[in-house]
Amino acid sequence: MLFLTLFICFLSSLLLTPIVKKFAIKIGATDQPDKRKVHTKVMPRLGGLAIYLSSLIGFYLLSPDKQYMIPLFAASLIIIATGFFDDIFEISPKVKLLGQIIAAGIVIHGGVVVNFINLPFDVRLDLGIWSIPLTLLWIIGITNAINLIDGLDGLAAGVSSIVLITISTMAIVNGNMFVIAVGFAVLGSTLGFLVYNFHPAKIFMGDTGSLYLGFIIAVTSLLGFKNITLFSLLVPIIILGVPISDTIFAIIRRFVNNKPLSAPDKSHLHHCLQRLGFSHSTTVLIIYAMSAIFGIAAVLIEQTTLWGSFLIVTVLLVFIELIVEAVGLIDTKYRPILNFFQRVTNTRNVKSIRNLNR
Repeated sequence: MLFLTLFICFLSSLLLTPIVKKFAIKIGATDQPDKRKVHTKVMPRLGGLAIYLSSLIGFYLLSPDKQYMIPLFAASLIIIATGFFDDIFEISPKVKLLGQIIAAGIVIHGGVVVNFINLPFDVRLDLGIWSIPLTLLWIIGITNAINLIDGLDGLAAGVSSIVLITISTMAIVNGNMFVIAVGFAVLGSTLGFLVYNFHPAKIFMGDTGSLYLGFIIAVTSLLGFKNITLFSLLVPIIILGVPISDTIFAIIRRFVNNKPLSAPDKSHLHHCLQRLGFSHSTTVLIIYAMSAIFGIAAVLIEQTTLWGSFLIVTVLLVFIELIVEAVGLIDTKYRPILNFFQRVTNTRNVKSIRNLNR
């Protein structure tokens, strides 16, 4: 039934997206090209509406546990409405944030809260009064992280699909039927939309889609890994490694350059890769590969020992740092590790030349 529902959601999205495209053009929900954006012609938005409507079909077919489904459904309506109005009228960041806070508040009230974390050596950390603020911060942070990477054709939809595949796979291993149902429904819907959204895109998902996908991913990752160990807590963070890293370094970049956090720029990961000479499609595929690496690492952490988790996390941190330096994600001059290796290599080459001259 799961894979049949995934196919039905895929097919529904495939059929609904052209209808949503015509609707977006009719009501003027279009994205105008400017110096910050990659596309050069007017593009219809609201593609996320097709993802949302298709996923509702999946929810109906799989009938997930009502304990979480009712608050998730209500919160999703708020998120979709927020994105919908932003795609049409371009509402202010404060209003968008308010919509996200209300939606997050609904699911938190419905029981989606991380109450404690099991630390190594049988130590339990009760979050107490911090459980709700931290849960709220997680949901809003991940929602906006997906929104921030929506800068190239197929990028946010593809990365979200890889994240949903990872979350759903781990939910199957853990027997979490609610997360499996939601994950499969949204995954099928997103893949159907991706047919029209991959380069060259015929429609954008808009904030309707990126906020919805970010919100669903934030909530399902919490439900799949709540009340867990320290390294299990890192699992959803690692699964979302690409959007989270891009968001964190965007904040650092703005801080270093004395710019406000809301200031737009063209220094996100996909911009940096394109500046290195990679084509539109190649850039997207590279980021897909990075997301897949994070997903595989997350699965391995769930299956390995404590020390194995330490090793994987260390390797990932070095990997992230090397990517940041290589593409200039903070600044083109920021290359401490690469410069160190370059100095070591140059020193060895000089010594080799001197030995040869002797």
